[in-house]
Amino acid sequence: MTFDSIAVLDWSSASTPKRGRDSIWLGVAGSAGVRADNLPTRALAEAHLAKMFQDTLARKARLLLACDLSFGFPRGFAPVITGQADALAVWDWLAHHIRDDAANRHNLREVAAMANGHFAGDGPFWGNGARADVPGLSRRKPALPAGLAEFRLTEAVARAQGLYPKSSWQLAGAGAVGAQNLVGLPILARLRAQVLGAVAVWPFQPPDTPIVLVETYTALVDGPVRAADPETVRDAAQVALLAQALHRMDRAGGLKALFAPPPPEALPEEGWIFGLGHSAALAEFLSARHDPAARSNQSRIS
Repeated sequence: MTFDSIAVLDWSSASTPKRGRDSIWLGVAGSAGVRADNLPTRALAEAHLAKMFQDTLARKARLLLACDLSFGFPRGFAPVITGQADALAVWDWLAHHIRDDAANRHNLREVAAMANGHFAGDGPFWGNGARADVPGLSRRKPALPAGLAEFRLTEAVARAQGLYPKSSWQLAGAGAVGAQNLVGLPILARLRAQVLGAVAVWPFQPPDTPIVLVETYTALVDGPVRAADPETVRDAAQVALLAQALHRMDRAGGLKALFAPPPPEALPEEGWIFGLGHSAALAEFLSARHDPAARSNQSRIS
């Protein structure tokens, strides 16, 4: 289960190139330490990740990429959209329909409206934040189609633990993540297709390949993030600290616990938040007790 490097990706649905807050950040932890890269467009991020994948395979190394994206949707969505009760089939459906250019211009709202057209009523997607109306995409939250829940099981568990992930159906408004999913999953689908057989998507596939993709929630390390340098961009702190915590946990042999199979209801459509329920352990691995530099300094003092 050991990985040579661990990366944490925080995505963005911005419609223009953007840096800083609410843009794309990639935290990477490995033998060289930890860093956070800020990527202004999704096209550049895709190229950056593709190179990371190729470099990992060339070095015969292992990479864990934890993405702050919902890998699945509430049960019942995938079969209606794709004819298959399979989250990865939705990835491929989105990759076929989403258009996203080098300047971050996208058609996610039109694709959300297309998906809504498969259901009776005005949903499930909602939240048109653009000036122009999009037929089939409500600006306000509609009633959900019969058979669809607002949250996946993993999100319901997270909310019961005091975390507050938003619903995948919400595309706009404070904290909304639905738009990020719609423009993020197609890129993961393409990256996976480029090195098919070398990438596993957990929990849908066994994590025994050179590259493993997992879904995470960067708020899992909010405690340490609040204690970090206030001048640091919050998104940068989240990806760097979570990558660092996972890397230290991996070195200590504790990462296996995070790969425990989720409840069967989460498969094969919904997926699971990697690290959910382990916030305290992640914070512990960010403490001075697990900091090699701090231990080295203490040894010199002694």
